[in-house]
Amino acid sequence: MESIRINYLTVNQEIFDMEAKLNDKKIIHSWAMYDWANSAYALVISTAIFPIYFEANTPKIINIFGLEFPNTSVFSYSVSISFLIIALLSPILSGIADYSGRRMNFLKFFTVFGAVSCIALYWFTGIENLWIGLVFFILASVGFSGGVIFYNSYLPQIASEDRFDQVSARGFAYGYIGSVILLVTNLLLIFFPDILGLENTQHATRVSFVMVGLWWMIFAFYAFRRFPKDQINGPRNNIISKGIKEFSTAAKKVFSKKNLSLFLLAYFFYTAGVNTVIYLATPFAKKVIGMKSEELIITVIIIQLVGIAGAYLFAYVAKIRGNRTSLYSMLAIWVGVCLMAYFVDHKTQFFVIAGLVGLVMGGIQSQSRAIYSKLIEEKESNLASYYSFYDVVMKCSVVLGTFCFGYVEQMTGSIRNSILVLIVLFVVSMILLAFVKMTDKDGIRI
Repeated sequence: MESIRINYLTVNQEIFDMEAKLNDKKIIHSWAMYDWANSAYALVISTAIFPIYFEANTPKIINIFGLEFPNTSVFSYSVSISFLIIALLSPILSGIADYSGRRMNFLKFFTVFGAVSCIALYWFTGIENLWIGLVFFILASVGFSGGVIFYNSYLPQIASEDRFDQVSARGFAYGYIGSVILLVTNLLLIFFPDILGLENTQHATRVSFVMVGLWWMIFAFYAFRRFPKDQINGPRNNIISKGIKEFSTAAKKVFSKKNLSLFLLAYFFYTAGVNTVIYLATPFAKKVIGMKSEELIITVIIIQLVGIAGAYLFAYVAKIRGNRTSLYSMLAIWVGVCLMAYFVDHKTQFFVIAGLVGLVMGGIQSQSRAIYSKLIEEKESNLASYYSFYDVVMKCSVVLGTFCFGYVEQMTGSIRNSILVLIVLFVVSMILLAFVKMTDKDGIRI
């Protein structure tokens, strides 16, 4: 009897310890701080400063291997290439992470890899060393995207299902706040380069790329201190083949669930539109309505600040009306944004569009992550592989979206026509979502 009692107490203690790890404020804070860290890349490099710098320091038409491309198309294609690379690599890497139990090692690797690539952009000065700008922009994107796979996979380990929406939204809110702080700091440096004795605005802009890399690494490793500990499985043989098998197992489980597969298909189309807007909004605004660099920066800051409110707003809508209502509301706004962008011809109109983009940008990313976390049934095993599959869907969709955007501009000679592609993507996703049952593994409506 004493032995049974001891075992009973041991099991109860293990259950208590497991529950104590969920919804721990310090752990959730640390998890969200990684968003604070890596969002510096997402804002400064992919959206705000680097696209403007790239457009300003390269000719309108770039000759590559005897072929001529608009510089905005070259930038668009480089985004496509970076996402294609990580889409090919992540199934193997995440499978290895699940098999070996070393998710944190991979998260740290991609963090350092991406941050160092950002720092290397310092040496990109123009068309004479175009390869530096393209190669290290692509590698920084690979580092960012690779890290997000493993970062997202921690969500079911730090929060109970009823908190997914709120915790996911907190991550995006932290990211918006942190990235805006760094962006404003960078802008002060760029507008007043003499403060630190820098040569000119171009030199100060290149220094800002270094600051992004340092910010990313410093705050990421601060955040890692309280992440859940990995369950290290020890040395394994044939780790690559076993890693691929681990990912394949997760993929088969996803495909065996019609509802989950339908959601991912809808996600594929709408996230293609969302991320294409994120990466190509600033080149679009500069080319179509001639917005100046400082005006574009103001636009990006508007998007980020409104995005904080948007992430929490649609988490609240999901709480009281369900995830379907929340998601459909945002997709309807996205369609409206694209229609407005197609006809935009004045800067004031673009500022309004930017506000709407900010409202739904963080919300739709946050809600998508939360919905997927609710729909998958396994919470302990294959987590990196499950989230890698989710991320591969996103990466492939961005390849489609950015390639089509750049290709339509190249073929028609008008970047405005590329907007029509995005409208189609959002409408198709809304049709597919109509067939998705928004219920979790216990059959409860979400």
